[in-house]
Amino acid sequence: MISCTTDTAVVILSYNGKPYHEAFLPLIVAESKGLYDVVLIDNASTDDTAAYVQANFPEVKLIRLPVNKGFTGGYAEGIRQIETKYLVMLSADFEVSEGWFQPLHRLMESDEKIAACQPKIRYQKQKELFEYAGAAGGYMDALGYPFCRGRIFFTIEEDLNQYNDTIECFWASGGCFFTRSELFKSFGGLDADFFAHMEEIDLCWRFKNAGYKIMACGDSTVFHVGGSVISYGSPQKIFRNYRNGLIMMIKNVPVSELLWKLPIRLNLDVVAAYRALLSGNGKEYLAIAHAHFSFFAGIFTWINKRKSAARFNQIPNKKGIYQGSMVWQYFVKGKKKFSELGEF
Repeated sequence: MISCTTDTAVVILSYNGKPYHEAFLPLIVAESKGLYDVVLIDNASTDDTAAYVQANFPEVKLIRLPVNKGFTGGYAEGIRQIETKYLVMLSADFEVSEGWFQPLHRLMESDEKIAACQPKIRYQKQKELFEYAGAAGGYMDALGYPFCRGRIFFTIEEDLNQYNDTIECFWASGGCFFTRSELFKSFGGLDADFFAHMEEIDLCWRFKNAGYKIMACGDSTVFHVGGSVISYGSPQKIFRNYRNGLIMMIKNVPVSELLWKLPIRLNLDVVAAYRALLSGNGKEYLAIAHAHFSFFAGIFTWINKRKSAARFNQIPNKKGIYQGSMVWQYFVKGKKKFSELGEF
């Protein structure tokens, strides 16, 4: 068991991540002095990640897993061994900026009802742009489609300080996810069946169903390389995008809404699949079909997970849910930016 000297553990899950650690660990460690402990979970790497970190960053606490347990499983196994008040799950391919940590910590300390928060996330390779996975805070539409301030579907905005405020949203990015350790563990953490996509959105949804808040902090910025677990646009990404989105609905949407929302969502998926097929993208078509097959094959598992999650439910906090359809707004009405949606 690892005991921290501060009240926060910044936890980095790594599989053959040495190049990222060479580039990004120096500033992460430099910024940690007296503020947070750095814990690296080596997920059965086959390179010399563990030896490199031990030799060059002796202050980093190291957890070595003998078997690769994937993204969600690796975090689950490592976090079980950490005692701390706060956790920051920071993906290995993230570059922090000077002063990134304290605004997030102050925000968490300001209100015990805040279950999780995130900084602004920009693209490490084009730093003026927001990054796909999280941008300036995550939201949800009425049919369970996630989107962000700064990124809606295929449109990614430039950061022109338009989202520098600190606001309540619906979900926080799992790439830099600041949460309360006790709460995280009591809610069961990340759902391992998601493997590596939308698992943080599912957890935030469970937090929100229990009445907690999720926040986006505009005073902190980090940079994400992206695509290091599952590459953007790959069949694996498409499969998990569609399948995990449906699982989230089964687990978290009220029954009275699920009865009509799920059929609409399934039909929209079918439209997307045939659109891909007609445009010559057979791999996308097969990935969506595979997602539906996997979803229905595991339906009783997802229903049991719903029952398990429901024991935490209280008065749901619906802040951050857009009551319209983002598919309609984006593809039909041509609204590409968060600012074009108006108040909700």
